[in-house]
Amino acid sequence: MDAYVEKDAVEMSDDGRRPPEDPPAHGRDHLEKSPTTPSESPDRPDAPSEAPDAPGAPSGTTGAPSGTEGAGAGIMALSLPYQVVAAVALAVVGVFACVHLAMVFLHVAPSNTLTKRHGEAVSDWIYPEFEQNWKLFAPNPLQANISVEVRADLAGADGGRRTTGWIDLTAQDIEAIRHNPMPSHAQQNQLRRAVDFYLNTHDDDNRSNGSRGSFSEQYIRRIAMFRLEALEGPDGRTLGPDVRRIQLRTVSRTVPAARWSTERTRTTPSYRDLPWWTITEADRSAGAVTSRTEAGR
Repeated sequence: MDAYVEKDAVEMSDDGRRPPEDPPAHGRDHLEKSPTTPSESPDRPDAPSEAPDAPGAPSGTTGAPSGTEGAGAGIMALSLPYQVVAAVALAVVGVFACVHLAMVFLHVAPSNTLTKRHGEAVSDWIYPEFEQNWKLFAPNPLQANISVEVRADLAGADGGRRTTGWIDLTAQDIEAIRHNPMPSHAQQNQLRRAVDFYLNTHDDDNRSNGSRGSFSEQYIRRIAMFRLEALEGPDGRTLGPDVRRIQLRTVSRTVPAARWSTERTRTTPSYRDLPWWTITEADRSAGAVTSRTEAGR
């Protein structure tokens, strides 16, 4: 019995407590293979969490630079020669846009020092591709109906000459437009714009006031001939091959005032006769030239 007491006394610690018994073998192996440090203990509230991602790095990465990091975008992604070409192209487009906007503004703006001094250059830039049909500051709408009429000097089969009456070309356009849900642009504007073109390039005495005067005469003359070639004379033949000269005139009729208006308007038509023009082969269409040749005229 004394031996057992002695053994117990040896195994007791100085403070009177029995030291813990050795863990089982399998417990010791587990501890040796998976040591746990205080900083890694999940039970410690002050255990550090995983390091956050580096600023700007994609989620789930550690901020390490990738193979594409720092690569340029847009023009900077191109090689130097292509960068130069792209920059030059952008500069040219920008300059063209600025010049075009300036020309259009001067064209539609009221008369000023620049337009008086450089009006011809502005017109050369605008016409015919960039023509504008509107003006700044709301101009007055048209207050008159303008018709275009033509008459022709014809050569008869016997060598004599006769002159037709006035043929209303505008009435032909109106007839083609009325009740037509989709009238052509030529029917609506071709004749009217041709007359405006002529009047803007000639003074009241029908003298050209610029380099475009002869072109406007040729343009309106060919339109009139195209219309005459489609008309038939009293003998059933088209007028085109017999036409030697033509003359056009404009007829302006002021739009009457509304019934409820106290304004008084003069509705008597006013006329402006254009010169007689001799018709050349260039003024005739290809079909009319062929027919005239076959007829020996």
